Amino acid sequence: MTSRNAARPARVAPGMDFNQQIVDTFRANGGEVNEPVQFGKKLVLVHVPRNDGSLRIAPLAAIQDDDVRYIVGSAGGSPKHPAWVFGLRRVEEVDIEVPGEPVETLRVKVEEVTGDERDAMWARFKEFSSGFAGYEKTAEGRAFPIFRLIA
Repeated sequence: MTSRNAARPARVAPGMDFNQQIVDTFRANGGEVNEPVQFGKKLVLVHVPRNDGSLRIAPLAAIQDDDVRYIVGSAGGSPKHPAWVFGLRRVEEVDIEVPGEPVETLRVKVEEVTGDERDAMWARFKEFSSGFAGYEKTAEGRAFPIFRLIA
């Protein structure tokens, strides 16, 4: 069986931003991304406001529970939070794009998850993808922020 993204190169095209390639693939394939990384339909595109008023489109792995999606600011295990975390902390709502035919845009409420609930959700992210567990080794003790996106 051939993937819907089979024609996409396995590596980032020269001169193309990695995240932009994922965004383009997501939008072209009903939210399914299998190249350059195997995500399937487990991503959302989060429209994060920047300080200058423009938007950053962040493709993020999401765990979905009914109408709630959870995202994590892992930054690939960096010791620093990704810039989009600060954007989400400044707002109460954002738009997200979710998989579907066609891709659907939803307005969602943003809440940061804290305490024991955050720890439990972090454990779920490590079960969701083994890569998250490895990030703890390189993050220099940084706790990864987790956000609840409520449709």
